[in-house]
Amino acid sequence: MVELSVAGDGLYRRGFAGDTFNTLWHFARNAPAGWRAAYLTALGTDTMSDEMLGFFDAAGIETDAVRRIEGASPGLYMIHLRDGERSFSYWRDMAAAKRLADDEAHLDRIFSSGDAFYFSGITLAILPKAGRKRLLERVERARASGKLVAFDPNIRPRLWPDTATAKAAIEAAAKVSTLCLPSFDDERAAFGDETPEATAARYHGLGVGEVVVKDGGGAALVSWGDGRQSETVACVPPKQLVDTTGAGDSFNAAYLAARLGGIGPMEATLAGHRLASHVVGGHGALVG
Repeated sequence: MVELSVAGDGLYRRGFAGDTFNTLWHFARNAPAGWRAAYLTALGTDTMSDEMLGFFDAAGIETDAVRRIEGASPGLYMIHLRDGERSFSYWRDMAAAKRLADDEAHLDRIFSSGDAFYFSGITLAILPKAGRKRLLERVERARASGKLVAFDPNIRPRLWPDTATAKAAIEAAAKVSTLCLPSFDDERAAFGDETPEATAARYHGLGVGEVVVKDGGGAALVSWGDGRQSETVACVPPKQLVDTTGAGDSFNAAYLAARLGGIGPMEATLAGHRLASHVVGGHGALVG
């Protein structure tokens, strides 16, 4: 999406961001040897879409998986900041990304060529029901073939028609994922979990082998081996708190890069904390 973030004096700076893209951008900068990043999404054929595609390429993100849709355009969101905490306004009803799963042949090509996949609850929320079903079918096949499938529920109630639909989609996604990266505040609000341990246990019960429960700027619970092992890993305090936008997304990127590079779950969690701590010290989601 097109991102407008505070620049001071009533001005905003334009950027490109969005939860899965934020993670991919940071992953591309931290990817272990032999791994490349590619983005499955849809853009229009307008000037803004052209500029966004160029931004992907400059960031080292492969664009072969991007569909171009005549007459479509990207979505847009604005970040509002108060004491470092953020809220958002969105203009995304006509976003091209809502059609990313329309072309079955395109999906089959991308999922057959990739080795690991990452998606989020926002991905699911913006898709129509049929597109959501097509995407989850390919994700399920990827997991069945032994590929890593990572999922961040990233529950945003305003994107869903009702809580029941959101919960059903999140659970369906978890059932076809090998790794889940939920945020405790979201899970407590949606599912009533009383502790991060309860969140991890619920996702293990859905068949997820490895779960990392983030808790804002606090410690993270990492649970692996289908729940047979778990540890709480303390956060890394930031030098300064400027903007929490993208903190969880960057955590996910560092965690995935570490795990795909052969690093264990606890060390990967610490890597996630370190990158998130760095990112909240700058403006916007993409802090180099």
